[in-house]
Amino acid sequence: MAFDGRLLSGVSTLAAVVESGSFVRAADALGLSASGVSRAISRLEARVGVRLLDRTTRSVRLTDEGARFYEQVAPHLDGIEEAATLASGASLTALGRLRVDVDPIFSRMVLAPHLKQFLTRYPALELELITRDLMSDLVADGIDIAIRFGQQPNSSRIARKLMETRVLTVAAPAYLTEHGTPRTPAEIASHSCIQFRDPLTGRTFEWELHRGKKIVPLDARGPLLMSDPGTMLDACLAGAGIAQVLALSVKDLLAEGRLVELYPDWPGETFPLYAVHPSRHHVPAKVNAFIEFCLELISH
Repeated sequence: MAFDGRLLSGVSTLAAVVESGSFVRAADALGLSASGVSRAISRLEARVGVRLLDRTTRSVRLTDEGARFYEQVAPHLDGIEEAATLASGASLTALGRLRVDVDPIFSRMVLAPHLKQFLTRYPALELELITRDLMSDLVADGIDIAIRFGQQPNSSRIARKLMETRVLTVAAPAYLTEHGTPRTPAEIASHSCIQFRDPLTGRTFEWELHRGKKIVPLDARGPLLMSDPGTMLDACLAGAGIAQVLALSVKDLLAEGRLVELYPDWPGETFPLYAVHPSRHHVPAKVNAFIEFCLELISH
């Protein structure tokens, strides 16, 4: 028997009649007329091919066939109600599995040290982190939310800007001891710079310094070209050259003295961080909880 929505509607009407004991009370509960309830039951009986209810002017009771039918379908109605309750609860309580597509640098440098805190705060959540260079198809891959750097293309996805983080030019103390410290933008040309290839465009990022409305291009050259920001950062820490990095990803390294910012008086270049999710409608509580947690991390 092919399923259609009218069958479920008819079963729901039958349940209302059985539970209330009359067509009139069932009609009141469902917001229908008594004749509308009667027609719905008649259509259901025609659909299943048996008489389900014996009707008199004083009472309504299930036939033997109706009792067997109702005994089989009632648990499924309970299951549907339970599923609806759980689904509605997900809009209020952070629970279930949360799948996050997250930028590798944000995952490693910002999020990872605080994952225990997040899971302790939301014990009903299971967290799955997917880290890759390019953001996946959120709907096709079943992703609840993505945390990504860079301008987001116009699409049906909802993008919420979380912050603007500065672009810094940095080097390790060991590199500066060996090669000296560039004091002016022009001096960068005589140093070894670690280049980064944008995985989205395939092009090498061009280096610039920004101060107010003034933008100065840098002649950044060097033998190393990277497409993984984590590897680039590790190479920079090892003294392989100067790199341009995001301030959010290296604030602890700067505070510890493991990296040195070379042009602090050129603070104007920034890069955005976005939270991206499939739809603005009925956003689950688990998604909002993760966004708020990320905002906490980047505000400190």
